[in-house]
Amino acid sequence: MGLSVVILAAGKGTRMQSNMPKVLHKIAGKSMLQHVIDAAQQLQPEQMIVVAGHEIDQVKASVAEQEVLIAEQAQQLGTGHAVDQALPLVTEGNQVLVLYGDVPLIQKETLKQLIDAQPKDGIGLLTVKLKDPSGYGRIIRNGEGRITAIVEQKDASMEQLAINEVNTGILAVGSHKLKQWLNNIDNNNAQGEYYLTDTIAMAANEGGVRACHPASPIEVEGVNSRVQLAQLERAFQKQQAEKLMSEGVTLIDPARFDVRGSLSCATDVVIDVNLITEGEVSIGRGTHIGANCIIINSKIGANCVIKPNSIIEGAVIESECSVGPFARIRPGTQLAQGAFIGNFVETKNTVIGQGSKASHLSYIGDAEIGSGVNIGAGVITCNYDGANKHKTTVEDNVFIGSDSQLVAPVTIGKGATVGAGTTVTKDVTPGELCISRVAQKHIEGWQRPVKKQTKNNLEDKK
Repeated sequence: MGLSVVILAAGKGTRMQSNMPKVLHKIAGKSMLQHVIDAAQQLQPEQMIVVAGHEIDQVKASVAEQEVLIAEQAQQLGTGHAVDQALPLVTEGNQVLVLYGDVPLIQKETLKQLIDAQPKDGIGLLTVKLKDPSGYGRIIRNGEGRITAIVEQKDASMEQLAINEVNTGILAVGSHKLKQWLNNIDNNNAQGEYYLTDTIAMAANEGGVRACHPASPIEVEGVNSRVQLAQLERAFQKQQAEKLMSEGVTLIDPARFDVRGSLSCATDVVIDVNLITEGEVSIGRGTHIGANCIIINSKIGANCVIKPNSIIEGAVIESECSVGPFARIRPGTQLAQGAFIGNFVETKNTVIGQGSKASHLSYIGDAEIGSGVNIGAGVITCNYDGANKHKTTVEDNVFIGSDSQLVAPVTIGKGATVGAGTTVTKDVTPGELCISRVAQKHIEGWQRPVKKQTKNNLEDKK
C-alpha cells in the first residue's frame, strides 16, 4: 500500500493580518508549509497533495519546484470538505495521511508511529493531553477506553468540555474507507461545516480508532496569530540549541541563537550570543564564534576564531583562521589554513593563501593571494572598470604597503614589495620594490586659511 499525504493549507488566517496565506509565514526562515512538507517527505510518500484556497497562486508558487500536487478548495466549508477536494487526486487503495500546513513542528518519528498505528479498516488518530484544552475537539472514549467520537468545542456539553484529551486533526486512514465516510458526513453543527472529525464515530463502529501521541505537545501546536508564530519560532530554536549542546557545542545563551537552515558543528565549538546561520553551514572542532555574527552557506574549519559582528556568506574557511571583528566575507572567498582577516576587511571571490594577512580596512575582490602575504591597511583591489571585472594576482611572500591600490588586471610577483601609497597599474616582477608617490613638497611661511567673520559666528562667540 502506497502513502498519499494530504496537507490542508486553504485557510486565510484572518488573525495574521496579512495578505500572504497563513501557511507561507516563516519559522526559522522557512514557510510553515515547507516545514510540514519536509517532515512528510521523510516518509517517502508516493504522492503529496496540498489543498489550497486563499491566495492559491502564492501557495502554488511556493511549491512550484517540488513534486507536489495542488487541490483547490474554493470555499472553506470545513476540514471534511477540504480533504474531499483532494480525494480525486489520491491513488486508489493508498493510505492517506492528513496533515496541516499551519502545524509546522510535527516530527517524522511521530508520523511514522501514527501510520503504523492505523487499524486496517479504521483510523489512526494523533491525540494529545493538554492542561488547557480550550478550543480543541474533545476525544470521547467509552467505558473500555476506546475512542468513539470527537466533539468540537462549540458542540460539547459541560461534561465533555472537562475532557483534556484533544484531537490534533492529524490522522491516517485508508483511501477507500475515507471516501465512504466523507460521503456520509453532514454540516448539521454549530459551525455549519463538514467536519473531518465526524468520520471518527463511523470508524469506531467499523475498523476502530487507535490513538497515539506526540513526544511533545509542541509538535502539534498550530499557528493562528503572529504571537503564536513567534512562540513556535522560539520553540524550534530551543530544539536546535538543545540538539547542538547534546553533541558537544557550547552556547553562551541558548535563547539568543537562530538557525535558519542546517547547522552542523563538531565538538568543542563555542558560540556566543546572537549568531544567525542561514542555509547550509558547518563549523569545525574547537572553533569560536563571536557575538552578533551572521554565517550563510559557508564551511568553517577547525580551531578558527570568528570575532564579533562578522558576516560570512558563501565562503570556505580552512582551519586556524582568524576573521573579524566587523569583517565581511562575501561569496566565493576561500581562506587557506592560518589566514588572517582583520577588522573592516571585505573580501569577495578571492582566494587567500596560507598564513596571509589583511588586518585592517581593506577590500580584496576577484583576487588570488598567495601564502605569506601581508596586505596593509587601506589596500584595495580595483577590480571593476565600470563594465567588467578583472583579476588581481599576488604571489607568495609579497608585502603590500598601506593605502595602495592594485588596478586589475595586474600581477605582483613572488617576494615583491609595494610601498605605501602606491597605485599599481602594471605587473611587478618577483623581488622588485614598486613605489609611486608624488614628490613631497615643503612650503615655508604657509598661512592657513582663516574663517571669515560674519554676524552669525560673532554672535556664536558671545
